[in-house]
Amino acid sequence: MAVEIAPQVAPVGAQVSNETAPYKESFLWEWATTVDHKKIGILYLLTGGLFFLIGGLEALLVRTQLMVPRSDFMNPDLYNQMFTMHATTMIFLAVMPINVGLGNYIVPLMVGALDMAYPRLNAFSYWLYLFGGIFLNLSFVMGGAPNVGWFGYAPLTENQYSGSGTDFWVIGLQILGVASIAGALNFVVTILKMRAPGMTFNRMPLFCWATLVTAILVLFAFPAITIALFLVMFDRHFGTSFYNAAGGGDPLLWQHLFWFFGHPEVYILILPAFGIISEVLPVFSRKPIFGYSFIAYSSVAIGFLGFTVWAHHMFATGMGDIANTAFATGSFLIGVPTGVKIFNWIGTMWGGSIRFTTAMKFAAGFIGTFTVGGLSGIMLASPPVDFQMTATYFVVAHLHYVLFGGAIMGLFAGLYYWWPKMFGRALDERIGNWHFWAQLLAFNITFFPMHWLGMEGMPRRIYTYFPNEGFDFWNPVATIGSYLLGGAVLIFVANAVITAFRPADATDNPWEASSLEWATTSPPPAHNFDVEPVVYSRYPLWDISEEDEHGGSHSSVSSHGVSATAIATVAKAHDEHGDAHESGGHGGGHGIHLPAPTIYPMILALGLMILFLAVLFTPPTLKIVFVVTAVIYFVVAITGWVKEVTD
Repeated sequence: MAVEIAPQVAPVGAQVSNETAPYKESFLWEWATTVDHKKIGILYLLTGGLFFLIGGLEALLVRTQLMVPRSDFMNPDLYNQMFTMHATTMIFLAVMPINVGLGNYIVPLMVGALDMAYPRLNAFSYWLYLFGGIFLNLSFVMGGAPNVGWFGYAPLTENQYSGSGTDFWVIGLQILGVASIAGALNFVVTILKMRAPGMTFNRMPLFCWATLVTAILVLFAFPAITIALFLVMFDRHFGTSFYNAAGGGDPLLWQHLFWFFGHPEVYILILPAFGIISEVLPVFSRKPIFGYSFIAYSSVAIGFLGFTVWAHHMFATGMGDIANTAFATGSFLIGVPTGVKIFNWIGTMWGGSIRFTTAMKFAAGFIGTFTVGGLSGIMLASPPVDFQMTATYFVVAHLHYVLFGGAIMGLFAGLYYWWPKMFGRALDERIGNWHFWAQLLAFNITFFPMHWLGMEGMPRRIYTYFPNEGFDFWNPVATIGSYLLGGAVLIFVANAVITAFRPADATDNPWEASSLEWATTSPPPAHNFDVEPVVYSRYPLWDISEEDEHGGSHSSVSSHGVSATAIATVAKAHDEHGDAHESGGHGGGHGIHLPAPTIYPMILALGLMILFLAVLFTPPTLKIVFVVTAVIYFVVAITGWVKEVTD
């Protein structure tokens, strides 16, 4: 597939154009057809935020059911639906997409690019994600939501144990998987091929490192769950027995395939937060990151080791001492590059001139809460301990300290940090301070007691419990904490709404940061940069600031934060080699040509959702009609897409 963006270089003041229609587009049409990575990033953030609230509501319903013994707030089946959809929503529809949204908006700016490598594919990824999420949630009103847990252990997914909700779960995850793989390919190509001149790997921002490793993890992990889900569909609809022991299958095959995806998935969720923290801490400590190379390459090590430890989720399945020992060893090893990052972050703050903005508080809070999750993870990496704890609420506590105390705390740090760049106005620091302390307190009230519940023997995945079993005190505490946590998140929502009605007054670089996204306006123009920046070090904007103070060859700074000498050099190179850019098909020379908006990515994604709904819920005699209609629909839509690209 050819790269669909314009040449990277244009003189200052060059005209910016695309192939848009001559009439003024409506607001909805503009966003429905956009291929701008910044708008797509905002769409991801808004949609992911909405699903985050839905997932949080499902969690509150689960905690309400468990507040007191023998509660009849929900029946067992509805409870199973809620806890399945809570985890599925938070993992696949909230945290991952919000990570992708931040990456979509920030990564091209960080590397000095005009857009993602494949803008139309980028839009297609978003619409697939949106319609995949809608497809999953339609199950609530079309026969019942999935009730097999987010892990979908076989044989619970067989027809005799679950209804149509499992079909929604299987197909919905397949749609989301295609969206994730397409997005990951886009990130890999963008980061590898579209960095600004001078931005070597050892000068690349650490958020870009984390995003690159995350994207590679997606490319290698998602095929495993794709295969596993296909086999579930074959068992349910075509009479096979891949997971049915009575038919010669093996239920543990599902666990191996699922956890080969599932454990790297933990790092897919947490690595972007590592990258965010590695950007926020140096800025508000006013000093370079401590151990840049180790943080960068340890992310690579985590990505590699993440594929070697999947079966530590299966210690209690009877794999045997040799297998348990091997996977326990790998699980201990992966704690080394993860743990040393914490010392790097502390070393960054040590001796720094720290500004405790809201973003900095969330970054520091991340270190504390994630460390607790990491320590409990080391405990669970030991097979004897895991035998006792694996089916208890201790694992629920560990999971949430890693994914909420880690991933979500990191995401809030990133949102407070990059909000001025994305929207031209900073979130209110006073309200942000309330949000941070309320969330930190409520989070620990909710999840820390679950360690005790687990050690007392409370099983996970149960919808009620008997009184006087040692669970009566901490469950109400955890439930009260969950409602406080929901209130803390609403403080952030209120902050975002209040900020939206304030004047756009953010400067280009309000935090005095060092990376390239702060070298353009807040928010950036459609084409990101008037001139392609040239990078001379890991901290280009800090270097310019120091040279401006002390004089030097790059002492003059343009309105976009790039040295005037660099602008002159790039513009001269463009004038000398403009013909080479013109051959790219986007009209180089003296203008920046952006790809035209298109409706076809949304049409294709919507058609895929409708096709699956039709196949699942139409009589057998009509299925062939829908399949033929769908084939014609997709041929026409893809033809229109290709025609737009080639015209």
